[in-house]
Amino acid sequence: MKSTKKILVIRNDKIGDFMLAWPSFALLKRQYPEAEITALVPRYTAPLAEQCEWIDKVLIDNKQTSFIKDILNLSKLIRINNYDVSISLFSEFRTAISLWLAQVSIRIGPATKLAQVFLNKRVRQKRSRSVKPEYEYNLDLIEYYIKSNGEIPIARPQPPFLTFDKLEITSLKNQFISTFSVPGNSKLIFIHPGTGGSAINLSIEQYAKLVTDIAERNNVYIVITAGPGEQAIAEELSAQLRDVKHHIHYSNTGLIDFCKFIGICDIFISGSTGPLHIAGALDICTVAFYPSKRSATPLRWQTLNCTQHRLAFTTENEHSDGSYQIDLNSAYTLIAEKYLG
Repeated sequence: MKSTKKILVIRNDKIGDFMLAWPSFALLKRQYPEAEITALVPRYTAPLAEQCEWIDKVLIDNKQTSFIKDILNLSKLIRINNYDVSISLFSEFRTAISLWLAQVSIRIGPATKLAQVFLNKRVRQKRSRSVKPEYEYNLDLIEYYIKSNGEIPIARPQPPFLTFDKLEITSLKNQFISTFSVPGNSKLIFIHPGTGGSAINLSIEQYAKLVTDIAERNNVYIVITAGPGEQAIAEELSAQLRDVKHHIHYSNTGLIDFCKFIGICDIFISGSTGPLHIAGALDICTVAFYPSKRSATPLRWQTLNCTQHRLAFTTENEHSDGSYQIDLNSAYTLIAEKYLG
């Protein structure tokens, strides 16, 4: 059977959510290499979509403040591109009704709330139960489409999903080591204490203790990373590290440059944030901290790196200051055994 020529894939939310869609783009393009695959994304994730080798075109979702104007603009944008099929990896009412108004003939997505009324191919998933990783829920929708064509899905793709030229990353790492006089045999450990306004993270005091324990007992160099709006929290952590050799890296030259910079580290530590999922897509060794909420479990928001490069901790009861209880001594021991031994 001849495959659909123009496929619109929708994942128009945050950076971490979008990174977890990369296996879906990879599977779809490898199954149908001749198809034109377009990603509908917000402007701030567009640089990542443009970097993805399995996306042919990027459609910017410029959400409007007026609901009616928003729907009309989005439906017009979709209609003029004449897509044969849409696959909503994350379904919301505004996109579902826009696809219907644009008369996309095949509209696939999760059977979720009112949005599903405007889809004509629905997959029941109940993601809030968190019985599998988010990226697998996304892949299930792609495989549903493939099977609806009477075909057998090829093997699911494996990490890494985000790659850069090895010589460029090596040069970038060597330049960093030279600039900051990092001993050549030190492991570069990146700490991202910010949240990007979404995920819950450890407190500054908790990060300071964990980082101090790591630095005092191992040959490492610490880098605190900060995205837009995260300068203050990075500097607060820096002030508490005292004698620990470290550097603050401010991501102010664009998202792709930040991705490349993450690519030089040996270990990336943070809450379940966008930068963590970028590190996972790069197949970097990660240490992630998750709250105990069922909708935000380590399984549901598992990173894309391979098992041996992935370590996750679930926090327990929330404190009044927003931090979470965790045994940092046990966390350090597990980190040391897995990555620093």
